[in-house]
Amino acid sequence: MMIGRRSVVALGIGSVATAISHRAFAGGDDLLDTAYINAKVWTGAGPNVRTDAIGVKGDRIAAIGADAVRARTGKRTRIVDLQGAFVTPGFIDPHVHFVKASIMMSQASLRDAANPKEFVERVAAAAKALPKGQWLEGGNWDQDRWGGEMPHRKWIDAVTPDTPVAVIRYDLHMLLLNSLALKLVGIDRNSVAPPGGVIERDADGEPTGIVKDASKDMVLRAIGQKTDAQIDAAARNGIALALSKGVTQVHPTEKELVSFDCTRRLHARGEIGIRFRHYLPLQDWEAQTALIAREGRGDDWVHWGGCKVAFDGSLGSRTAKFYEPYHDDPTTRGIIVTDPVDLRRWIAGADKAGLQVTTHAIGDEANDIVLDTLAAVAAANGPRDRRFRVEHVQHMKPHAIPRFKAQNVIASVQPYHAIDDGRWAVRRIGEKRLETSFAFGSLVRSGAHVCMGSDWPVAPMDPFTGLDAAVNRETLDDKHPDGWHPEQRVTLAQALRCYTHEGAYAAFHDGKTGVIAPGHFADFAVMDQDLFAIDSHLLKRTTVLRTVVGGVQRFG
Repeated sequence: MMIGRRSVVALGIGSVATAISHRAFAGGDDLLDTAYINAKVWTGAGPNVRTDAIGVKGDRIAAIGADAVRARTGKRTRIVDLQGAFVTPGFIDPHVHFVKASIMMSQASLRDAANPKEFVERVAAAAKALPKGQWLEGGNWDQDRWGGEMPHRKWIDAVTPDTPVAVIRYDLHMLLLNSLALKLVGIDRNSVAPPGGVIERDADGEPTGIVKDASKDMVLRAIGQKTDAQIDAAARNGIALALSKGVTQVHPTEKELVSFDCTRRLHARGEIGIRFRHYLPLQDWEAQTALIAREGRGDDWVHWGGCKVAFDGSLGSRTAKFYEPYHDDPTTRGIIVTDPVDLRRWIAGADKAGLQVTTHAIGDEANDIVLDTLAAVAAANGPRDRRFRVEHVQHMKPHAIPRFKAQNVIASVQPYHAIDDGRWAVRRIGEKRLETSFAFGSLVRSGAHVCMGSDWPVAPMDPFTGLDAAVNRETLDDKHPDGWHPEQRVTLAQALRCYTHEGAYAAFHDGKTGVIAPGHFADFAVMDQDLFAIDSHLLKRTTVLRTVVGGVQRFG
C-alpha cells in the first residue's frame, strides 16, 4: 500500500526525511516507532564507527543507518530530523552519591568561597535563612582555594549561635562543625574517634570542629535523614540534571540505602527517568543476598547485586593511605577506614554469593592492599565473571598499573579529580608520587577496563567537563596549559568509550547499553556539536539538545 505524508518532529525537514515520507512499505509488525535521521552518530562500537540514522522500536534500537531505517519506516513511524546533530550512546556515570548530591543542590554552597572572610559570610547568610535550630548542611568547601588553612569552629560560632552547622568538604571526607553542633552530637575534648575516624584538636586539646571519615559518618547519623518526600523531590531534580547532561545511567556507590530506597519508590510510581545500578554497603552483603533470594536483582531501570566499601580516605583530607608520610603533615600516612581482616572476610563472602564488589582506594598503599585482597579472594573462590572494581585508583606505585589488566579488575576513575587535585597535590605528596597518579592513560593503554565518572557532588555530574579533563588535563587554576602530567592524557575516542561502553561493562550491562547497536536499549544523547570536529578545549561548551532513554525522549 502507498504511505502518505506524515509529520516530521524536528528542527526541519531534510531530504532524507522527504524520501522516507513518500516511501511505500509493507509488513507493519516490523515498522519503527521512531526514526532519528540526518544525524552524525558515533556508535561506540569502535573509535571511528559512525552512522547517520537510528531506528527505534519500543525501548530498543531496531536499525541503524539511513538505508536500514528507511526500509522499516511506515506511516505510523515518527520521524525526527536531527539536522546534522551529533549523537553518542547515553553517558554512564559509574560513581555518584545520588541522593546526597541531589539534596545538596538546594543547600548552602561554599565551593567557590575564595577566602575565610567569604566563607564566614556565606555561612552567616545561609544560617540567617534557616529557622532557628535547623541544621545547616551542604557546603562543598575547599580550603585550598585560600592557601590550605583549615576552617575552625571559632570562625563561624559568632554568626551561628542558634544554628547547628555541619558543612562538608567537597571530597565528602570531612565536616566542619560549629560549637553548637559539637555539643548536640556529644563531641568534646574527651571524645574518642571511632575506628577509621579522626577528630581534629587544637593545641589545647579542644576539638577544632573538623571531623573526618568515620567520625563524619557518626555526625551525619546523629543529624538524621530527610523525609521520604523531601528525598524523592530532591532525586527528581537530580534525575532532571542528569538528563540535561546526556547521562542515562548512574551507579550510586553509597554507605547508606537512601538512594536505593528512593529509586525503588520513584520506579514504582513511574518517575525514574534514568537507569540506576546500585552498590549497597559491603558489610551488609548477607542482607543483599537475602533480598535477591526474595525479589531478584531488580530490572533494567533499578538494579542491584553489587557491594561497595571504603578502604581509605582522601588526598585532600590527608586520610588516603600511603607508604610514605604526607609532605605537608609528616605525622601521618593516612588512615585505613575498613579493617583489612574485615575487608577480606566481607569481599570473600559477597563474592562467593555471586555479588559484584567495588572498593574505594586512593592512596598507593591502599591500592596495593585492595588489589592483593581481590587477588586472594579470586584465587580462593575460583574462576567466574566477577568484575571486581576499584573506585578512584588515584595514586599508585608503578607496579600496580598492570595489575588491573592482569587481574581483570575494573578501574573506576573520575577525570575531574585530576584537574582539581592537580592544583595542590604536589604539596601533599610531592612530585615523584604524582608521576603515577591519576594514571588514566597508562591504565587505558595497558588494556585494562577503565570506566569514567564524576563522583557527584565531589565533581560536577557533567560528562563534558570529565571528557575535557581526560583529554586535556589542564588544572582548574590554569597553571598547566599543556596538561598536568600530559603523558596521562587519553584520546577523545578512548574517553568516550570509558563514559559509555566501559560504564555498561562495569555494571554487567554490556550488550544492553553503552553502544548504539540493534538490540541495545535506545539510550542516547544528542548534542549541538560534533565532539570529534572541534578543538578539544571546546568540549566543555557542549550543549545537550535531547536525551533519549528506553526509546523515550526525556529531555529536550
